[in-house]
Amino acid sequence: MIKVTIDHQQHVFPKAISIIEACQQVGIQIPHFCYHPKLDIAGNCRMCLVDVEGSRKPIPSCANTIQDGMVIHTTTDHVKKDREGVMEFLLINHPLDCPVCDQAGECDLQDQTLHYGRDRSRYMEEKRIVPSKHMGPLISTTMTRCIHCTRCVRFAEDIAGVTDIGAVGRGEHMEITTLEQAVKSEISGNVIDLCPVGALNSKPYQFQGRPWELTHTDTIDVMDALGSHIRVDSRGGQVFRIKPREMEDINEIWLSDKSRFAYDGLLSQRLDKPYVRDNKGTLQPASWDDALANVVQQLTTTPSHKVAALAGDLVDCESMLLMKRLMQHIGSQHLDCRVVGAYADAENPASFVFNTSLNDIDTADVCVLIGTNPRWEAPVLNIRLRRGVVNNGMQMFRIGFEHDLTYPVVDLGNDVVVLTDLLAGKGKAAKALKMAKRPAIIIGQSALQSSQGSVILNTCAKIAEKYNLVRDDGWNGFNVLHTAANRVGGLDLGFVPGENGLSATDMIPATHDGRISLMFLLGVDDVAHKISKNTFVVYIGHHGDKGASRADVVLPGCAYTEKSAIYVNTEGRSQYAHKAVNPPGDARTDWQIFAELLNRMGHQKQYASIQDVRKDLQKENNEFSENRSFSKRHWDSNMGVKGTLVSEELQPAIANFYMTNVISKYSKIMAQCTKEIFQGDKK
Repeated sequence: MIKVTIDHQQHVFPKAISIIEACQQVGIQIPHFCYHPKLDIAGNCRMCLVDVEGSRKPIPSCANTIQDGMVIHTTTDHVKKDREGVMEFLLINHPLDCPVCDQAGECDLQDQTLHYGRDRSRYMEEKRIVPSKHMGPLISTTMTRCIHCTRCVRFAEDIAGVTDIGAVGRGEHMEITTLEQAVKSEISGNVIDLCPVGALNSKPYQFQGRPWELTHTDTIDVMDALGSHIRVDSRGGQVFRIKPREMEDINEIWLSDKSRFAYDGLLSQRLDKPYVRDNKGTLQPASWDDALANVVQQLTTTPSHKVAALAGDLVDCESMLLMKRLMQHIGSQHLDCRVVGAYADAENPASFVFNTSLNDIDTADVCVLIGTNPRWEAPVLNIRLRRGVVNNGMQMFRIGFEHDLTYPVVDLGNDVVVLTDLLAGKGKAAKALKMAKRPAIIIGQSALQSSQGSVILNTCAKIAEKYNLVRDDGWNGFNVLHTAANRVGGLDLGFVPGENGLSATDMIPATHDGRISLMFLLGVDDVAHKISKNTFVVYIGHHGDKGASRADVVLPGCAYTEKSAIYVNTEGRSQYAHKAVNPPGDARTDWQIFAELLNRMGHQKQYASIQDVRKDLQKENNEFSENRSFSKRHWDSNMGVKGTLVSEELQPAIANFYMTNVISKYSKIMAQCTKEIFQGDKK
């Protein structure tokens, strides 16, 4: 234990930490600009100077660790004068443009000038002018405001693993620059949050509003399967920006660019009223009563074994539950939440979740990626993997397609038969797994979507058993990484084919041979155009995309920012999202649509509120209880289908990071990123 005296009070700390961290732990705030708990120490700004007895001069509290018996003073006249001097130097060249700066109201420089700055300026010379830099379609720059804290540079190099942001020149002539090119990182927007002044701001949000004008709603992101915690800022029923919330166990303080900037897609091509296709084949606006009556008529006249239902990637648990109840009521077994056809063993929960937990994966010493590109499929998870490789010495191996992951990785080849060699103990990866104390594998959707997905899962389970990936000390290194926000929720609900039921890949051909004559598409667009024209299609969703174009009845639903709902992330954690804005026009929450259909079909149970639905959810599976912490699933190696793998190359599950769902598809911001960053990289 380390005993330290801070401002005449003695405190005890279990280990050596920096002085600034020690002060924060006991409730003493030390002003700072360059220091950030998630970044390496730079010691640039000198704002965090403190007096330490025995030292001849003030020392930076961020760059010095506490020592037993140390006596620290943070409020002496000397310290106050030091801080005023630092603030005076920082403000020498800073422009007086707070009224037009997007950072105003959330600016560290403003706040600290108020508390630690002088009440007048002695500087009479001309201020320095620095040209703004081009950082791509997401980040606006006003580099005259830059105070050279280098947070953005350290983030790019240490966290993002790219070298697109750097510094040129020295002293007063130093400039932060990207050499006039876009920052090619899927997490570049985090530099906006890191910048303590108004030098780096959100380009889409520029001049759109002030923080005190916006309503802040805490909710959950659905752009990938991590379930990152976010804050939606809205005004007048419109989302103006999305920022990350701190959640150390999931996204820490980071957020991917798609999650942060795709919100403008919520305004385009929205469904705001029901539609019914007339005798001429044209979709016509209809009342809710007429549209629902049309659906009920089709359900009552169609044999139950000819009715099927698909749930898309952005669908919440409440909606899937009531859709399942509707299918159970009519007696159909044809339902599935795996639209892309990825194999999953719904009877074995440990076979389809991220068992290690997101918070522990960087503690593995060996990790094998199997058919996954975490940089695109889960950018924030890729931050943890990079930290494990760079800081903790994790050995990383890959089976599948090549892609720059921002850290060293040993390629074992893009052929699923490599798994057979790994199981047989051949190769470098086998040797590393055998010697590892905390081994892990991450199975991606590319592997499970292949024609041998079930055999691949079974083989991976055997690998887990052979190399002791699941241990008595609580370590479980068997992980499945999903790309859909609530795929695990659907599997926990059992939203999969029942006995003799058709899977997602079988339903489409079944519409052409007459086995399926009515299909529900709940937020499903990508496969809608493949459905036979003779099949009656009911589409429930929030965007007028392929699903709505193909439908005979369109029922407008709500996007993720417009409803309170439960989503289960890739590690099996049940999380509650909250409504931020109202849906457009006459759109209704999806669960309410199915509750009304159930009522009209004579279902005994009534769902009058979302609480009624959630009670039924908890009866269906106790994973949906209000305990939102990570819970380990019971390990059972009996998963998948036994078989012999044959040579097959894996294909990427995501073709373009910036456009993976119907919201990002209609985002103009994501379209700009696709043009400047994604397509620019391919040239």
